[in-house]
Amino acid sequence: MEGKRWKYALAGGLAGLANGFFGGGGGSILVPLLTGPCRMERRRAFATSVAIIWPLCALSFGIWLFRGGLDLMAALPYVLGGAAGGWIGGKWFRGVKITWLKRLFGVLLLYGGARCFF
Repeated sequence: MEGKRWKYALAGGLAGLANGFFGGGGGSILVPLLTGPCRMERRRAFATSVAIIWPLCALSFGIWLFRGGLDLMAALPYVLGGAAGGWIGGKWFRGVKITWLKRLFGVLLLYGGARCFF
């Protein structure tokens, strides 16, 4: 663990940078970094990503709120839907085979990338 601390710090820094720029999305950077250079087991990387992204999103939320440009009433339905989806996903997480988690994450990344271009 000691020798990996700089890799973990770099992975967290890149995830925080993505959250700061885009208001979210750090997990899409964090999971590949945790499973690649940091050599973390995939299921643990997915769970760790959630634990890391929550405070990063809270920080980004505070900055975007302070600087303006954030419509809390428009965000409310997404917060409610996201909370429900997060609860369901957390319940199903242990029962889904890692192969399917990898595939679903890959599809999510491809979808996000395609949305940037089209």
